[in-house]
Amino acid sequence: MAHILLFHHAQGQTPGFLAFADELRQAGHEVTTPDLYGGRTFDTLEAGVGHARELGFDTLLEHGVQAAESLGGELIYAGFSLGVMPAQQLAQTRPGARGALLFHACLPFSEFGAQWPENVPVQVHAMDADPFFVEDGDLDAAEALVASTPQAELFLYPGHQHLFTDRSLPSYDASSSALLTQRVLDFLAQR
Repeated sequence: MAHILLFHHAQGQTPGFLAFADELRQAGHEVTTPDLYGGRTFDTLEAGVGHARELGFDTLLEHGVQAAESLGGELIYAGFSLGVMPAQQLAQTRPGARGALLFHACLPFSEFGAQWPENVPVQVHAMDADPFFVEDGDLDAAEALVASTPQAELFLYPGHQHLFTDRSLPSYDASSSALLTQRVLDFLAQR
């Protein structure tokens, strides 16, 4: 059983995000889902990103780090889109990380260190034509991460949707989400 610290995307803790966390729990894992928005959710990605800008990305990162402080060090850090920021930072900088799961986004690993840490396996999942992932540099960052360490895997799914794993949003893709979930469960079973 793994303990996953799972961060929500820019629209907040939507029912689809919480359902994904529950799927991992049903598979026997412990999942902690800190709410970086204090209970607020947003109907559109644009509104959620606007709220994140108002709060400040540095503030969100700080709140993500604080969420980990009360938990043990042996965690798997995971995040959806905006939530990748604290997940990736913690995976790269907090001792004892057991892995990272980066959904719909990836930052250059140089944001948080000279290299990806040894013995921290990571998976990056996104759609191959997602404009946020492809055009904003996330695909390049993911490919550089995979090239830098044998512990990194990049999974691209056919389509252009951004938050395709959130069943409560119009962008949901059931077949790609099911495949992602199976790959995640296989990853967790090895930790």
